[in-house]
Amino acid sequence: MSGIFVTGTDTGVGKTYATIYLAEKFRRDGIDVGVMKPISTGPDKDNDAWLLKKKLKLDDPIELINPVRLKYPLAPYPAAKLEKKKIDLKKIFSAYKELEKRHQTIIVEGIGGVAVPITEKYCVADLIHDLGLPAVVVARAGLGTINHTLLTIGALIDCHVEVMGVIMNGFTGKDRSEKTNAEVIEKLSGVPVLEKLKWAR
Repeated sequence: MSGIFVTGTDTGVGKTYATIYLAEKFRRDGIDVGVMKPISTGPDKDNDAWLLKKKLKLDDPIELINPVRLKYPLAPYPAAKLEKKKIDLKKIFSAYKELEKRHQTIIVEGIGGVAVPITEKYCVADLIHDLGLPAVVVARAGLGTINHTLLTIGALIDCHVEVMGVIMNGFTGKDRSEKTNAEVIEKLSGVPVLEKLKWAR
């Protein structure tokens, strides 16, 4: 496949570390993988793109890994409005095409959840669709995740995005809900749970 898009049920569910996990897994399988964080918001010290570059020792320039950077820790649409900037979607697609030339496959990490607005009329789910990538959903393992995960999968399907599977993050094996959540999500959505990871943020 040309790539996958790692999205989440929410902010802070562990998309970045799931991205690192998948990239390392691909590398162990002998696949040359590139990684991209199309949009980041907030101060440099909290920038997930720099974390990806450092942890995965990525050779690609940060301008390709993270073509759109905004300084306020908000959703892209309000963050760009505060900076009086216009988000250039063409810049994202251009960077993705360049990374495609350099690598066998690309893992793209989203920002927030699938309904997070990038512009007034364009959200993360739209970006996934327009990149033509299947999605992997990162979800919390514990109580409440059934609702969030099914809503996320439903929103992706409505946008004609293929959902490859779910990664459940923060799995302890102790919470009662963790023992049933994966089975219920798989049964109700028809989407497989690919991994259960210990809490990684």
